[in-house]
Amino acid sequence: MNEILILATPELLDKRRQWLENLGNERRLAANTLEAYERDTRQFLAFLTRHLGGPATLSDIHTLRTADLRSFLAQRRREGSGARSLGRHLAGLRSFLRYLERNGLANAAAAGAIRAPKQPKSLPKPLSDRQALELVTTQAQLHEEPWIAARDAALLTVLYGCGLRISEALDLTPADVAQGATTLRVTGKGGKTRLVPLLPIVPQAIAAYQKLCPYHLAADEPLFRGARGGKLNPGVIQREMQKLRGALGLPDSATPHALRHSFATHLLAGGGDLRSIQELLGHASLSTTQVYTGVDQARLLDVYDRAHPRA
Repeated sequence: MNEILILATPELLDKRRQWLENLGNERRLAANTLEAYERDTRQFLAFLTRHLGGPATLSDIHTLRTADLRSFLAQRRREGSGARSLGRHLAGLRSFLRYLERNGLANAAAAGAIRAPKQPKSLPKPLSDRQALELVTTQAQLHEEPWIAARDAALLTVLYGCGLRISEALDLTPADVAQGATTLRVTGKGGKTRLVPLLPIVPQAIAAYQKLCPYHLAADEPLFRGARGGKLNPGVIQREMQKLRGALGLPDSATPHALRHSFATHLLAGGGDLRSIQELLGHASLSTTQVYTGVDQARLLDVYDRAHPRA
């Protein structure tokens, strides 16, 4: 920060400070995002001062060219920034320039003309069979309240046994898993519904939770409840998973979403076909499922060679 205090004009620094305060107070951006934006714009102003040969001013920002921004991003790439960092650099600069533009102090067109770097696809990491099975047992849960431990075990069993997103699981009602049900109707993204087979262990875990739950679970109300009886917040189960990771010696990648990924990966390893797994997960395209399960072209060709009658 001291470098910018020397290199940039007080007026420009003051506008930058106001922008960051606006992001924190009104936009409620996370602290780590604010810290990253502060650092990114500090680096940009330092670059701009060197690039122009004098202290960066509001006038310089107003006349900023696309070439100036490209030069900054090229420098950051040479210094080791990857696609994700470069995308964040650009997002922060766009936000800052739009803020100045709204106050008649800049033109954000230069930043808008730059295409964000293509982001690498990040794959969730599945748990092993042993880790997943250990994680979903009631005995593994850490909460001292028996009904909450049973709730957590039931919810984790749903995520792993049905491959649901955590939001989909928390939207379930008792009517969705009525006694004797063999399939689960799930409403996913875009309001699309799909049917997922119910393994016996899933209704068993849910029944154990329902038996201990102190709250009345009406048929059309949320199945999974928080400690005070309201609909369970996803942050609660995410924090419980964090504790379980430490207790069971699991990697940081062991999240509620990792159980959904484990569901798909273990089905595939057991001989499940990709199209069926796509339907069970509710993916719109087969390519999404292919990436999600880590299936590469060699695996697809192997399946083709073994399954196609003309292979």
